[in-house]
Amino acid sequence: MCELFAMSARHPGTVTLSLEEFSRRGGLSGPHKDGWGIVWYEDGDVRLLKESSPAAGSACVRFVQEHPIRSSLVISHIRKATQGKVATRNCQPFIRELGGTWHSFAHNGDLSGLAADSRFRAGACRPVGETDSEQAFCALLERLRPLWHAGCPSMPARLEVITRFAGELRELGPANFLYNDGDTLFAHGHRRYQADGTIRPPGLWRLARHCDAGGELNAEGLTIDAQGEQEVLLLASVPLSSEAWLPLAEGCVLAVRQGRLLASG
Repeated sequence: MCELFAMSARHPGTVTLSLEEFSRRGGLSGPHKDGWGIVWYEDGDVRLLKESSPAAGSACVRFVQEHPIRSSLVISHIRKATQGKVATRNCQPFIRELGGTWHSFAHNGDLSGLAADSRFRAGACRPVGETDSEQAFCALLERLRPLWHAGCPSMPARLEVITRFAGELRELGPANFLYNDGDTLFAHGHRRYQADGTIRPPGLWRLARHCDAGGELNAEGLTIDAQGEQEVLLLASVPLSSEAWLPLAEGCVLAVRQGRLLASG
C-alpha cells in the first residue's frame, strides 16, 4: 500500500520536507517505488510535483529538499501500484477545481470493484488515469458539487457528506485518504498493511505540535521555521518520530484547519 503525509499549520511557514522517511519507503528500504507526489497551497493557488519514478534518488525530491516550501498546507503521497499503470497520470495527489478553489486528494488502500459500483460515478469530473483513487476523488467531488454552487459551504455540511462517503468506501477495502478543499483538511483513517503483514487499524496517525515565535518545529523528514507562534497538525501513515502520535480510530474522519482540529467523528 501507499504512504500518506499531510501538514496543516496556523501560519504559512518555511517548510523543509526532506521526504527521507518517504524516500526509504519509496525504494531505499520499502516497496513503495511506483511514484510519488507532493502538493502545497500558496496564495490561494497550488503547486504540484509528481513523477512515476521512485522517490529514492529523485532529482525532484532533492529539489524539494534544497528549496524549502512556504505554505500552511502540504499533502504528500508515495505510491505502490495496485490499480493502473506505473505512470505520472496515476501518481498522487490529484487536484481538481470546484467552486473556484483547488481541491486535492490522496488515498492509501485498494478499493476493489469501485469502478463498477454505481454509488461512485465520476459525473462531471472525469478521471485522467486508471486508479481507484482518482475515481474515488472524482466521485467525492460529484457528491460535494451541489454544496459549492454559491461559494464555500459550511464545514459541518461538508463533513457530513465526506463521512457518509468514507463509510461507503470502507465497504470496498482499505480507504485511508487525505482531502483538502482549500479551506479545510479532511482525513479518514481506516486500515492498512501493518509491520506484521496483516491489514488492520490504524490507517493514519496524527500529532499536534506548538512552536513559539522564531522557533523551529522538527520531526523526521520535516522542519518548519515558525514566523510567528505556530500550531501544526501532522498526519502520516506511520509515526515519523518517537513522540506521542495518536492513532486514528477505524472509520474516524477529522476536520483540520490552520493546524487546529475542528471536528472528529
